[in-house]
Amino acid sequence: MLEVKNLTKKYGEKTVVDNLNIEIKKGEIFGLLGPNGAGKSTTMNMICSIVRPTAGEIQLLGKNPWKQKKDVLHKLGYIPQELAIHGNLKAWENVELFTSLYGIKGQALKKAVDDSLEYVGLLERKQEFSKNFSGGMKRRLNMACAIAHSPSIVIMDEPTVGIDPQSRNHILESVKKLNEEGKTILIVTHDEKVAEYTNRVIHIMDGKVVEKIEK
Repeated sequence: MLEVKNLTKKYGEKTVVDNLNIEIKKGEIFGLLGPNGAGKSTTMNMICSIVRPTAGEIQLLGKNPWKQKKDVLHKLGYIPQELAIHGNLKAWENVELFTSLYGIKGQALKKAVDDSLEYVGLLERKQEFSKNFSGGMKRRLNMACAIAHSPSIVIMDEPTVGIDPQSRNHILESVKKLNEEGKTILIVTHDEKVAEYTNRVIHIMDGKVVEKIEK
């Protein structure tokens, strides 16, 4: 599902990601663990063709996400650490906005929106403006926006940071459920307890792999 070879990112003389290698198989929950500043988010941004690598190769679903974006990105669900929702839109409007970008229309779009909101436990709050949601509810809405188009692989960058225990548990249970339904999951986290939900973990510091944990 994902293969990264010798991935490197430099900003001037500073190396943020240093010859990183990752291989994720279909149906896995894979963890990228490390402290703040380890290079985790930069790695994800390169994989998702947001930040261009200095060197290295990326194969996502067997294709280069930089050269074949249309073939790759509609099969990818990306949940960024920074919330990507609009406070002046209602919950359902946020999900519809992002889902419609994948060409989903009409009744299929309405069903996708409702299904994803139900998945994260927000269907009954669909008519509320997201600016009035708690931090945890916003995280869950962020997740709904990323999974409504039914991606094959879901990348989550610090999905549980700064949220209440109820929302944290809800998100982690949703991760397990997505995986049981056949989705491949990549979780980026600094939290070792979150990493426990994965099948395999790579621990990085200063952009380098320092430990590989097989379960």
